[in-house]
Amino acid sequence: MSSDIRDHWRNHGIPAAIIERMAVFEAQWGGLQLPPAPLYEGGPKLFRTDVPEMTSTGDWWFDAGPQRFSMSYGFCIGPQGEFGIVGGARRAVLHQSVEGWVESLALTYRARRWATQITQVRGRAVDRLDLSELEPFAEVAGLSDTWWRGGDTMIAVYRGEARLFSRPELQIAMIYNGIVEAPIHLDH
Repeated sequence: MSSDIRDHWRNHGIPAAIIERMAVFEAQWGGLQLPPAPLYEGGPKLFRTDVPEMTSTGDWWFDAGPQRFSMSYGFCIGPQGEFGIVGGARRAVLHQSVEGWVESLALTYRARRWATQITQVRGRAVDRLDLSELEPFAEVAGLSDTWWRGGDTMIAVYRGEARLFSRPELQIAMIYNGIVEAPIHLDH
């Protein structure tokens, strides 16, 4: 983050600690172009900080990057590095970290490639999915959005929009069946 940008935020009353959080995010993720996500209208197009805002509880959040399309919410980074969506004064945290979002994107593309069958479940039927025999993907660090695996199945559960808008009918699960891991080939 350039000194001009730091000065801009300082001149707008943004605390130094928040500016530093934004600079760390920019150094690690800034400019990274992302593949489209399966939901959230494709997710952010790239990672780039902008517009830090303080919530009514005193926590600071900042924009994570521009949306691909005009939408009623944006993408944000929380006070502990959480990745989420924000619409007005409401927020839904999708993953405990930016890494979790990136890992979720990677899993989506792998699951689509490996699965022999993909089924979508919507609304309250998502709550009835039996995940008890599956284990969560820890790498996704999921909160509203989670990934599960077991046998030849992977399941992605997306509850972010449902939580943001308090509308359970918006939750979606993608069930990927018939996954057999591809053999690993190493070049020596």
